[in-house]
Amino acid sequence: MMHMTFYWSKKVTLLFDSWKTDSWTSYALSLLACLIVSIFYQFLENRRIRLKLLASGKPFPAAIEAPLLRRTFAGSGAKLGVRVAGAVLFGLSSAIGYFLMLSVMSYNGGVFIAIVVGLAVGYLLFRSDGEDSVVVDSSCACA
Repeated sequence: MMHMTFYWSKKVTLLFDSWKTDSWTSYALSLLACLIVSIFYQFLENRRIRLKLLASGKPFPAAIEAPLLRRTFAGSGAKLGVRVAGAVLFGLSSAIGYFLMLSVMSYNGGVFIAIVVGLAVGYLLFRSDGEDSVVVDSSCACA
C-alpha cells in the first residue's frame, strides 16, 4: 500500500520494487544515496549553466571564468558540440530531478530530509558563487 501522508519508518520502497529497506543499515545507505544524488544534481545544474554561459559569449561574473573552456569553445565549429553537450546535460539533469521528485513522493520523512539537505548542500558547494545574477531560461521549476 502506498502512503499518502508523511511517515517515519525504516521500511520504505524507493523508485523500484527491488529497492526496499528493511533494516536500519539499508535505510541509512538509501538516505546516503539520496543525499549524494541530490548533491550531484546541483553539480550537474552548475555545469549546465556554466556551459550555457560560456557558449553564449556574453560577459559573466568573474567567479565563473574558465579560460580553458573559453579557448575550447572559441571556434564556430564547436557550436554544435556545445549544443549537444548542453542537451545531454539537460536531459541527465532532468532525469535525476524526476527521480528525486519520485523519491520524495514515497512520503518517507527521512528520504524527504535527505533530499532537501542534499540539494541545499549541493547549492552551497556548487551554485552559490554568483550565478543567481545571471538569468538562465529553464523549463524546470527547481532549476
